[in-house]
Amino acid sequence: MLKRLLREPLVHFLALALLIFAVHGLLRGDADHPDKIVVSASKIEQMATVFTKTWQRSPTADELKGMIDDYVKEEVLVRQALELGLDRDDTVVRRRLRQKIEFLNAADAVPVAVTDPELEAYLAANPAAFATDATLAFEQLFLNPARHGDMMAKDAAALLAELRSNDMADPASLGDVSLLPAAVQLTSKAAIDQMFGGALADGLEKAPLGQWTGPLASSFGLHLVRVTEHRPGRVPQLADIRDEVVREWENARRSELEQQRFGELLARYEVSVEAPTVAGGKP
Repeated sequence: MLKRLLREPLVHFLALALLIFAVHGLLRGDADHPDKIVVSASKIEQMATVFTKTWQRSPTADELKGMIDDYVKEEVLVRQALELGLDRDDTVVRRRLRQKIEFLNAADAVPVAVTDPELEAYLAANPAAFATDATLAFEQLFLNPARHGDMMAKDAAALLAELRSNDMADPASLGDVSLLPAAVQLTSKAAIDQMFGGALADGLEKAPLGQWTGPLASSFGLHLVRVTEHRPGRVPQLADIRDEVVREWENARRSELEQQRFGELLARYEVSVEAPTVAGGKP
């Protein structure tokens, strides 16, 4: 059993790490340096693990010593930089420190378990965040601005009168040729926006049902349209979207707790804001 244990590579690695750690501490002479830098065994193991994952092999003794030396060098130089205040006016360093403390605060701000009544109240207070998109089915007749030019408004009015007065009129034969579909089945507003662009989807939602109207603008030109079906968006029941509501409630609660934590930190400081001076010396 002991022989098998002594043959394990992990045992060899840990023994080597502890030996290097001990020798490194002796050579450093901690008694002469009141500000101690401790390279813990767990830190050495972390270095070796990162090395192994990167290079797909364990580090040699020299490589491990090099990583320890580099860590000590970094620690010394960072402490010296902080002592000289070099971090105070460095935007990148300040931003990174802010991100780290915000991350720590977010990790601490674990929301408590939420109840269904709380979720119902949150859903009722934020219906727009969970409402499904309206869907519409419609026919459209396309007018190409390049073909009609200054006559666009007059031609659109004439075509609209024709469509309204003649139920047998064929929109496909009256409009200009395009790759756009002449009829669109029930489709969400978001999908219509992707297909046509412009303000067409918003115009369709306001258009009367079953009546030719327009012209409405898209990214391609103008359209005469007839909405054949309109299903307004709705807010689903909590049971249908509970996971989504829980996620948004937790995000909102976490943000609230973070703001509360920041308020507590801010209360420790007296903040004064000086008015900047402009050219001429006047504030």
